[in-house]
Amino acid sequence: MERNNDYIIGRNSVREAIKSGAQIDKVYVVEGITDGSIREILRLARDARVLVREVPRSKMDEMCSGMGYAGKPANHQGIAAQVPAFRYSELEDVFRYAEQSGREPFVVVLDSVQDPHNLGAVIRSAEALGAHGVVIGKRRSASLTAAAVKVACGAAEYIPVVKVVNINQTIEELKKRNIWVAAADMAGEPAGTCNLKGALAIVIGGEGEGVSKHTKELCDFTVGIELWGKTESLNASCAASILFYEKMRQEKA
Repeated sequence: MERNNDYIIGRNSVREAIKSGAQIDKVYVVEGITDGSIREILRLARDARVLVREVPRSKMDEMCSGMGYAGKPANHQGIAAQVPAFRYSELEDVFRYAEQSGREPFVVVLDSVQDPHNLGAVIRSAEALGAHGVVIGKRRSASLTAAAVKVACGAAEYIPVVKVVNINQTIEELKKRNIWVAAADMAGEPAGTCNLKGALAIVIGGEGEGVSKHTKELCDFTVGIELWGKTESLNASCAASILFYEKMRQEKA
């Protein structure tokens, strides 16, 4: 497992990290902030026996510098938690989670999604819409940095995130476990007419290029989203949310 010191920033993300029992080394809060949500977070930290330290706003800004989009300053909302860098799960954890849920496995595979904000948004949607795990690659892919965790708003604490050496080999492994694999593609069959029920993995491609040619060839079918406006495509996290919702809508129909 990969780990080094990192920060989770933002009130929702820090709150959910504490509530989930995540390992937290220290919580930092800007001096003088005493509003309700900060008081709640500090109470949770004390109950969890997490050390809390007040710092000047300039110090907090320095700690969180470069954590925003494209290296810009991040909106820390006056609070940050110092944590070991995200500890990735194993593929077996995904299947174990699916078994505990009583549903057939629903796996999200990200093929070269390189924007940490897209990664965080996909993880948030995946957890909210019933997925059992998110798989990312070690190369040409965003990692779960503090920026990605913040966008995920705590969801990364509740769903297994697996980092693998080879996405295509992982797809082959999923297929051996009788999981159908669908590649998200704007030219694919409209999601509303595809059968997305049962054990399924949805592959979401990276910004600009989408799912790579070889990866798409490994998938059992392609699934797309009908667009009615003049916009020709959606970004990775928007498309992912729509497909995840359609999958769960069909399961409940």
